[in-house]
Amino acid sequence: MFNRPEDNLNNFKIEEGMTVADFGAGIGAYSLPLAKRVGMSGKVYAIEVQKDLLARLSQEAVRLKISNLEVIWGDVEKAGGSKIPERSLDLVLISNVLFQSSAKYSILKEAKRILKPDGRLVIIDWEDSYGNLGPTATAIIKPAELEKILGELGFKVLKKFSAGDHHYGLVSSLSLMPN
Repeated sequence: MFNRPEDNLNNFKIEEGMTVADFGAGIGAYSLPLAKRVGMSGKVYAIEVQKDLLARLSQEAVRLKISNLEVIWGDVEKAGGSKIPERSLDLVLISNVLFQSSAKYSILKEAKRILKPDGRLVIIDWEDSYGNLGPTATAIIKPAELEKILGELGFKVLKKFSAGDHHYGLVSSLSLMPN
């Protein structure tokens, strides 16, 4: 399987009561299980630029009786585009988004803006180009390149993991270095 959301969540240290954002939530492959894991005392913001996907995700949350998930139409490539207040989240997930964007740095800056000082950023993305099923080789952001950008933004990589066939995962947090 290309990407294993349920297995990958075990690498995030999700706890009940956490507040989480899923950038580029799509149909909710991560948003829905995240909402279950944070429980009723937690909250998940599913942020997506495609309104049709948000409508589908919203309907699925209702069907599954998940009430702690809020769908947000937003553009995370822009400062403030997530529509979430600064320093308010425990975790931001960016899965299979960076390879699609030429504004990778802006997306990561938006994640940093909304994370609490002790929050974590989890990134899952394509490790390689896999025939016609994945992105082109030029669209992929290699882990070393991503780690360099994260370091420039003040993040420290805490953990690396395999996120499925052809995918990698990084868990990072804001370092204690002064901004």
